[in-house]
Amino acid sequence: MAVVTALIPVFLVIALGVVLKRALLTERTAWDAIEHLVYYVLFPALLLVTTATSDLARVPAAGVGGALASAIVTLSLALLVLKPLLTRALKLSGPAFTSIFQGAVRWNTYVALAIAGGLHGILGLALASVAIVAMVPLLNFLCVLVLAWYAADKSPDARVVAGQILRNPLIWSVLAGLALNLSGLPLPKVAVNFAEILGRAALALGLLAVGAGLDLDKLWRPHAAVIVTTILKLFAMPAIAIGLGYAFGLTGAALSVVAIASSVPSAPGAYVIARQMGGDAPLLAHILTFETVVALATIPLALAAAAWLAP
Repeated sequence: MAVVTALIPVFLVIALGVVLKRALLTERTAWDAIEHLVYYVLFPALLLVTTATSDLARVPAAGVGGALASAIVTLSLALLVLKPLLTRALKLSGPAFTSIFQGAVRWNTYVALAIAGGLHGILGLALASVAIVAMVPLLNFLCVLVLAWYAADKSPDARVVAGQILRNPLIWSVLAGLALNLSGLPLPKVAVNFAEILGRAALALGLLAVGAGLDLDKLWRPHAAVIVTTILKLFAMPAIAIGLGYAFGLTGAALSVVAIASSVPSAPGAYVIARQMGGDAPLLAHILTFETVVALATIPLALAAAAWLAP
């Protein structure tokens, strides 16, 4: 029920974005402004406050973070090695490959936090915060690198790639939150509440932006690229992460959260980044929505596998 409760509202908010784009906010400029707000203010606020306020000392941080980071690197390298094959087989452009990459390796932080908290309470939230620290900087580094390299008409030089990474607000927000957490300095309650309010707005607006970019006619006839990406994200990624977590000695709630973090659909923020950096945003919107629907069935399978391996 925690899985269903977390995923169905996500899908409904995406659907609301479709309605709003057709009936109320019909101008593309309105959605451009929303995407800028989410990317530069709301998502960074959520990541900063979650990372800064989590109790990271109570959980097996090395095992959880190591399993998830290793799974991301493994699947990312596989995608880069297989790019020529995927490009020929699926007739992909450079921007389209970046959408497959983001759709296969990113994770929906909000859904993961909701499920982890629903299943394991405060311990689940602490474990999910470890996942945020391990995954978000790495994922943004890799995705910005891939977008900067493959979404442009020609490959940029190293300075351009480094500039894209260094200017990414999501990376800086997690690093700042981690620094505050490790410093032990008390955070003003007013500042925490302010950031939490902004963070809560990030989920709704990010999902609405996904819906606004969606073409429903293509959703019901998914391109082969959408199906391949969904298989990679919802089957290959959790299989790799759960296997690594088990090998690292994780059990119980820790392995369960690894299963959750690796099996949730890709992130709404991926769509915003694709829009900002020249990726194939419409394809990514199809991937995100298709994954959200399929994940209703696959997340419970991932959790069952983790419970069977190490209850």
